[in-house]
Amino acid sequence: MFKYIVKRLALAVVILLGVSMIIYFLIRLMPVDFIQSKIDAISRGGATVSDETVKAMYEMYGLGDNTFSGILKGYFNWLGALCRFDLGTSFVHQAPVADIIVEHMGISFAIAFIATVFEFLIAIPLGITAATHQYSLRDYIVTVLVMIGISLPSFFFGNMLKDLLALKLGWLPPSGLVDATVMQSGMELLLDYVRHMVIPILTIVILSIGARMRMTRTNMLEVLNSDYIRTARAKGLKERVVINKHAFRNTLIPLVTSMAGLLPTLFSGAIITEQVFALPGIGNVALDAMNRGDIPFIMGYNMFLALLSVLGVLLADLMYAVVDPRVKLE
Repeated sequence: MFKYIVKRLALAVVILLGVSMIIYFLIRLMPVDFIQSKIDAISRGGATVSDETVKAMYEMYGLGDNTFSGILKGYFNWLGALCRFDLGTSFVHQAPVADIIVEHMGISFAIAFIATVFEFLIAIPLGITAATHQYSLRDYIVTVLVMIGISLPSFFFGNMLKDLLALKLGWLPPSGLVDATVMQSGMELLLDYVRHMVIPILTIVILSIGARMRMTRTNMLEVLNSDYIRTARAKGLKERVVINKHAFRNTLIPLVTSMAGLLPTLFSGAIITEQVFALPGIGNVALDAMNRGDIPFIMGYNMFLALLSVLGVLLADLMYAVVDPRVKLE
């Protein structure tokens, strides 16, 4: 096990190095120019920006040399800072990228974590009951509802829920994270947070349970047709024991594979959902940085997600040995 972990960590370093090269060169080639946006804003205010000032601004932000050697030099400077756990300073926020990620990550993590818990609690039982009652009315109802959820775009479904639950019925607030018109603290503030997060979480849960349910149903059907399941039934075991103890445990292996992408999902933020509900999460901040050409933040944010993705795959591989004793990690 230890040798396997060391080998995977060494491979992860190589992968992250390759990802860093791709991210840096792609971001440096992006069409959005932060400096030009600032110059345009100054010009719209009636001021005139000289060529010397423009050149000085590019030099100040480290974007003055766009030759291949200049970009290559910038990459190694950024990589050296990255090795010192320095993600750079955001152009837009004028603050360390790591601090901005930490500041806004908590909101996105809370929403994603709660939504993921409800997703598993709903999708897995639905997948099991659809598989154990294949081609029944229950199976058809679950499948139709899931297909409807998969087909709806998040911005459309989120706005639909907001219009119904917030604007028409008035049960919940339509957007934001807290009611800024009322001074609150303690339990009142916590309850206000919860009320504002209900519709975004509901949107994510309904739209995400479909894929997990279909995966559970498909794998469960495959396991239920196995010889050892027929043997367990022939021995007189209760159906509940056959399903929950023998069949479901083998269904966990493909589910563990899908969990490899769970770790970055928890921290990356739901960009479209956060836009619809005006939530100050990391996804909303990342989209704003992309639109405004905030190069250091975009590169630091993507490297952060790449690191989480590599760790997620490693944890998923280690979980194989937990759910399936036959797996030996050499």
